Amino acid sequence: MAIVKPFKGLRTPSQEICEELACLPYDVMNSEEAAQMAAGKPRSLLHVTRAEIDCPAGTDIHSETVYNKSVENFNMFQDKGWLVQDEDAKFYIYAQTMDGRTQYGIVGCAACEDYVNGIIKKHELTRPDKEEDRMILTRYVKANLEPVFFAYKAVPEIDAIVEDIVKSRKADYDFVAEDGFGHHFWAINCPDTNKRLEELFATKVPYTYVADGHHRTAAAARIGAEFSAKNPNHNGTEEYNFFMAVHFPDHQLKIIDYNRVVKDLNGLTEEQLMAKLGEHFTVEDMGTEIYHPAKLHEFSMYLGGRWYKLTAKPGSYDDNDPIGVLDVTILSNHVLADILDIQDLRTSKRIDFVGGIRGLGELKRRVDNGEMKVAFALYPVSMEQLINIADTGNIMPPKTTWFEPKLRSGMVIHKI
Repeated sequence: MAIVKPFKGLRTPSQEICEELACLPYDVMNSEEAAQMAAGKPRSLLHVTRAEIDCPAGTDIHSETVYNKSVENFNMFQDKGWLVQDEDAKFYIYAQTMDGRTQYGIVGCAACEDYVNGIIKKHELTRPDKEEDRMILTRYVKANLEPVFFAYKAVPEIDAIVEDIVKSRKADYDFVAEDGFGHHFWAINCPDTNKRLEELFATKVPYTYVADGHHRTAAAARIGAEFSAKNPNHNGTEEYNFFMAVHFPDHQLKIIDYNRVVKDLNGLTEEQLMAKLGEHFTVEDMGTEIYHPAKLHEFSMYLGGRWYKLTAKPGSYDDNDPIGVLDVTILSNHVLADILDIQDLRTSKRIDFVGGIRGLGELKRRVDNGEMKVAFALYPVSMEQLINIADTGNIMPPKTTWFEPKLRSGMVIHKI
């Protein structure tokens, strides 16, 4: 069963500070974008998570100079009272609203040992360089600055506790960010409620699932192992054995599409490409208006100023295989690899990936301006598929899932 425990959160003392301090996660922007987002916001947590914005231009973002600046800024935030630690360990509720739909997560500490033992299940591979960066930053600041995004199979009693709190109490923080998404946050101050939530996770939640944040999760587990090895009095209860995660019930989550754009047709003409596609797909010309895939095994392609519906033919997928049934697998096998000769999605420079939050208009724009030659839109993966893949020990192909909204960093921080 999953270990999820309350902790003494480090957070802002007011709504006003929270609105300025809370920011997007470090990995959805580059340094220039981070600097723009933090401009005029001295209390933005980007000064800690992307401290290169406060270093001389051209400073290596992985240098000791940047990590030391993160520590300096983090300490300064606490000295100025922009971040204050709660006196008692507790859970928190973090809710997000997008397009009129709200999802409610429990912020608590997951156990590093659960990640090592497979109680925390993953569905993606990680890149060592990204793991290393977040691990080093955590080592320097001795805190989980940004939560990871977990899912679990819904438990009605947990849902009921959350519903009772959010309906009966005003949120500690409640604001709409610049991207239009709502963020709502409650500290759970009742000791009995906190104890009950911990018991429910320990008895009703056999596994949790990494939805977004595989690199931060892996980095946290490595930090736990590193700190324990250096502590001769290690007993397993130290804060470094745990890391901060927001746990969402699966029935509230929605995965959006993650699409592909390709720079060339591998020497083929448009006509030759269409002919080859016909081997595994039924191809229909849908005209010049943007066309969205309407169901599983249906794709949208933008080529030469027109949209096409590609419907995978029977035999091109395996409904009994958790990976073989995925639309990303169908596209990768029968189009990207077999026709366009893109064999490794992780390393190829001929392909790029576009989160569905940008809309299919972004695919059209990148093809129309000549940057890309063809675009493919996919029907989103379901939470059921994600959990099935994780439960069977499989790994999804790269760039399969996109969760939105992103968790804001700085709503609460866990010191280790």
